[in-house]
Amino acid sequence: MSAPQKDDKSAEPTPVKPDAAKPEKATKPKAPDAKPEKAAKPEKAAKSETAAKPKAPDAKPEGAPASAFLAACRGEKPSHVPVWFMRQAGRSLPEYRKVRQGVPMLESCTRPEMVVEITMQPVRRYGVDAAIFYSDIVVPLKAIGVDLDIVPGTGPVVENPIRSVKDVESQLRDLEPDDVSYVTEAVRGLVGELKGTPLIGFSGAPFTLASYLIEGGPSRDHRLTKELMYRDPDTWDALLGRLAKIAAAFLRVQVQAGAQAVQLFDSWAGSLSRDDYERYVKPYAAEVLDAVADLEVPRIHFGVGTGELLGEMADAGADVVGVDWRVDLADGIKRVGSKRAVQGNLDPTVLFAPDDIIKAKADAVLKAGSKARGHVFNLGHGVLPATDPDALARLVDHVHAYEVR
Repeated sequence: MSAPQKDDKSAEPTPVKPDAAKPEKATKPKAPDAKPEKAAKPEKAAKSETAAKPKAPDAKPEGAPASAFLAACRGEKPSHVPVWFMRQAGRSLPEYRKVRQGVPMLESCTRPEMVVEITMQPVRRYGVDAAIFYSDIVVPLKAIGVDLDIVPGTGPVVENPIRSVKDVESQLRDLEPDDVSYVTEAVRGLVGELKGTPLIGFSGAPFTLASYLIEGGPSRDHRLTKELMYRDPDTWDALLGRLAKIAAAFLRVQVQAGAQAVQLFDSWAGSLSRDDYERYVKPYAAEVLDAVADLEVPRIHFGVGTGELLGEMADAGADVVGVDWRVDLADGIKRVGSKRAVQGNLDPTVLFAPDDIIKAKADAVLKAGSKARGHVFNLGHGVLPATDPDALARLVDHVHAYEVR
């Protein structure tokens, strides 16, 4: 779901080999000799006038218990601390490897029955409080005809990188629901299988999607992305404006089919300074989040290495802000502010430590999280492929046993 690790692209990306917000006064990027001026507000994502309004965030089968996950997202007191894991449906599970055997990543995302099975696997095994839809952040780009593939061991590779406004216009059209009918079918199937456990829909954020389209694949320094951002504001505005519409449309499809929360992954935003994030990126992240506000589901915003950006990410319009493990959660809560819930933030590598260390580290996160408006326990990034599933199961039990204060 961001820069994926190996061929496991579900939920969000992890660094790989190189090269293969909307603030009211945010300024538009300019050429070096341009005079300062206010940024033009990105065009809002089109909303379906005929689609039926999705269920309310707390919709659940009659007699099912209230969702601790949704309560925490809304800043209400949950029955227990909710927990789910980014990339919980992935290569750490033997059942995942079995069902994916011989099936390319992008193809697996277009098979509704496979998507349902993979999404359900960690719910069955761990008893987590939310499921994350199995897909990849480049799925909507592939669906509108972008020539790309996910190369095992590398990540998304784009055949014709974007360099100009003409490239944007020729390669990126708006996403229509029919482009991803398999997503609608899979979400509807999952809602029936989950029996009240919330499903989280997701999308890549405009900056992270743009980085793949500009670089042609994963990058460590995002040099070409930043070069275009600074040098060619017209192309930058056109590209991120179009990606904001695509991301918002992809989220709407998932919610209108039954997803009860959404997460916007800006996995590579941590490569930016706070000033550059606010000026060049935040308005477009805000555009996505604002475009789905009417759906009345919790909106989670997460990025990797974004400790210095947490306040800006919260201000972009999220209800919940994900904090990665590099930031002490108590500090992260202060940066996010009292109006937002937080999600996170155990270091994924802690799961390779002895049980007593895992529990102690988890307790520190739980204690800090108790001071937030709401806290959803999670890792500070995705589950690593070599993680022992039993360690995750024990962690879920430990979190669920923690006394809510």
